[in-house]
Amino acid sequence: MNLNLLRFIVFVLMGSLLACSEQKAAKQNKEEQKVAHFEPNFESLSRHKAAPEWFADAKLGMYFHWGPYSVPAYGSAWYPANMYIKGSSVNKFHEEKFGPIEEFGYEDFIPMFTAEHFDAEDWADLFEMTGAKFAGPVAQHHDGFAMWDSEVNPWNAADMGPKRDITGELFKSLKKRNIKTLATFHHARNGQRNSNKPEYWGKNGFQSHYPYHPDLPTATTDPKLRKLFGNWENIEDFNQYWLDQVEEVVDKYNPDMLWYDSWLNMIPEDKINEMLAYHFNSGVKNNQEVVVCSKHQDIPLEIGIDDLEQGGRRDIYPLPWMTDITLSQSRWMYVEGHPYKDAALVVRNMIDVWSKNGTVLLNISPRADGVINKEQRDILKEIGAWMKIHGEAVYGTRPFKVFGYGTANATDASHDGQSAKVKYTANDVRYTVAKDKKSMYVFFLGVPKAGKTIKMRAIGGFHRNLPPSPIKNIKLMGADIDIDWKLTPQTLLLKMPEVEYNQIATVLKLELE
Repeated sequence: MNLNLLRFIVFVLMGSLLACSEQKAAKQNKEEQKVAHFEPNFESLSRHKAAPEWFADAKLGMYFHWGPYSVPAYGSAWYPANMYIKGSSVNKFHEEKFGPIEEFGYEDFIPMFTAEHFDAEDWADLFEMTGAKFAGPVAQHHDGFAMWDSEVNPWNAADMGPKRDITGELFKSLKKRNIKTLATFHHARNGQRNSNKPEYWGKNGFQSHYPYHPDLPTATTDPKLRKLFGNWENIEDFNQYWLDQVEEVVDKYNPDMLWYDSWLNMIPEDKINEMLAYHFNSGVKNNQEVVVCSKHQDIPLEIGIDDLEQGGRRDIYPLPWMTDITLSQSRWMYVEGHPYKDAALVVRNMIDVWSKNGTVLLNISPRADGVINKEQRDILKEIGAWMKIHGEAVYGTRPFKVFGYGTANATDASHDGQSAKVKYTANDVRYTVAKDKKSMYVFFLGVPKAGKTIKMRAIGGFHRNLPPSPIKNIKLMGADIDIDWKLTPQTLLLKMPEVEYNQIATVLKLELE
């Protein structure tokens, strides 16, 4: 064959192979781009993994209700709304202490919200010590005040009150500690939807945070002040304002997680989808596995995490879920004299959540000056000490086939599911399992009597439920003490060691083959 012809054939073949390779690479790149970019519709958004591995492993997050509403330290975080309901207890308190609402409005609390003792490093240390794997602020509550440096919302912490970028400072400190970042939004309720509903004038119309009445200051037409009260000429403009603020936080701070309070159902679906696509695409751009969470399944479960307020589930849920609870007995913001739960109550109820495939978002309540008081710090320190010893049984674990058993009476929660304040005892048992199935953990939600022989309760036949594989050894966590045990065809017998151990919850580690 002619050498030049041979060279020509080889050249053509190589060109064809190169072209095919380039086409294949282009097609693959196109597919990757297609997967990496989310459009604002369900089909595209549902390709996002709702619960990435880091979230399923995290188990505990922390946040805080803190803003101008913390100044009066009275009532609840709904103070901004209730102060405008004539004759209400909050209205009476407000007018007695601060003067008529026409002369001293909610906006007048902002200069008093000084936050002079806010220390992002100290707060991040506190969250880390407690055992939180993600944390962040209530970026905006129903009141319309933004806790970040905003160009969209003129009522923000960088320009007013503290005159500091609370979100930015805290995120910087959290990231230094490899704690994932969270921004929560409650501002869907801020929009005024009752101006054309006289039957709700002057009342809590529930569709909007601030009560409306033509004679109330909340009916202002002042171009700036109306933004605080969500009092737009039409609700469509507010809906865009709602979206613009979320997108600004995503652009400025790249949170790992966005969390939404109730009333997200009042935001049009197209705006929610725009928000989701924006957040997810930001995650792709910044190589983050981002998460979104909402209540009442306002965001479909294919896309986001479901949250139960102040409550838990009565059984294992097939999908990872979350509950947001308070360290205080019931209030979200700092209220003078309001009592707190003890560490044992908090941890035992968290264990119940973890055993059922849940994650806990724990709320604390700073004072207006930025102090997290000693009462809360002492409780968090006790929680953190328990978590440090028993973290192996919590972080990165998964639920067992059954969550456990016990005698505690789990009443209904104030909001969703069962109560977050169930009074558990050592008679209540919960389980978790390591992801590699080489360990199983048994939690007694109290302290079994020293030297007592415990007969583990059979649930539908013991060997169907416990353990997942043969037991090699059983240890008391935190004490490095081997437990005497005997496995019979009917049950597992455990003899508790002759030591009193940890008053919060006792954990046994079953080392498996």
